[in-house]
Amino acid sequence: MHPIDLRSDTVTLPTEAMRRAMATAELGDDVFGEDPTVVRLETLAAEMTGKEAAMLVPSGTMANLICLLTHCGRGEEVILGDQAHIFYYEQGGSAAVGGIHPRTVPNHPDGTLDLTAVRDSIRADDPHFPRTRLIAVENTHNRCSGTPLEAAYLQAVADLAAEHGLRVHMDGARIFNAAAALDVPVADLAGPVDSLSFCLSKGLSAPVGSLVCGRETFIRKARRNRKVLGGGMRQAGVIAAAGIVALQEMTGRLVDDHRYARRLAEGLSAMRRARIDPERIRTNIVYVNLDPEGRPAAEIVARLTDAGVRVGATGPYQFRAVTHYGIRQEDIDRALKAFALILD
Repeated sequence: MHPIDLRSDTVTLPTEAMRRAMATAELGDDVFGEDPTVVRLETLAAEMTGKEAAMLVPSGTMANLICLLTHCGRGEEVILGDQAHIFYYEQGGSAAVGGIHPRTVPNHPDGTLDLTAVRDSIRADDPHFPRTRLIAVENTHNRCSGTPLEAAYLQAVADLAAEHGLRVHMDGARIFNAAAALDVPVADLAGPVDSLSFCLSKGLSAPVGSLVCGRETFIRKARRNRKVLGGGMRQAGVIAAAGIVALQEMTGRLVDDHRYARRLAEGLSAMRRARIDPERIRTNIVYVNLDPEGRPAAEIVARLTDAGVRVGATGPYQFRAVTHYGIRQEDIDRALKAFALILD
């Protein structure tokens, strides 16, 4: 029986349509701007997000770093959440590579930042302080149960930024999940921000790649930062071809992943040692807190792996499960049976 892999939506495999598109892609040298398949993908991404231009990069981490480098100079500052992927999981790249100072504000459980706290974190014009240049938000918010941020909140962040001459970057790794959960076009969520990154290789199931979207002037500058980070690729159309299929064929089915995640959360909430509120699960990410009097997460994860269910420990008494294209309802039902044997 096949293992049920809920560790992340990054474990998705390309569809047959993607494989065919990759095998037959028209190619050129993307660093010279001559790969027609990359151009098609970037044009499609810009159109879907409502931005002037887009740029293909190898990974989401590189996409975010490029955006921060493009917005901020050395010694300047970005305000972001203390649970943000950029701050938590990207090895401090903005500081290590760009000399950009992170100033964190606590994330609310729904992934938002208190706007008063953000306002209070904006530096005065004082030679003792780094210059604040950027506010970064995350949509959906990974560590806050995959919660989607709504357009009205994003506009409020953008209005605050504009009052102080700042820019807004959105880590939209799973922005299409947010749009599906809120039942709005992606462009509505991307509209208020100055730059946006999103991943092709998570719920959209492409094998590799992310997009950076923004104004044409921003993308021209971002291309220079892509080059210095080693992100300039040559015949990248083999990657872009899968990305085109992802955007055209995979965005509409994300609601299925959300439904399966909610079913999983509801089943887990009935188990004695699991602590989870199914009402918080709006997309494809399920965080489960464990009874601290019971077995630690590492042991639970090991026992689940032996039972054919893979999840990831995210704390001493917490694990995460993520639904995706490779998961069906029968997989959720089978996983819940394994959870019941171990958690009840």
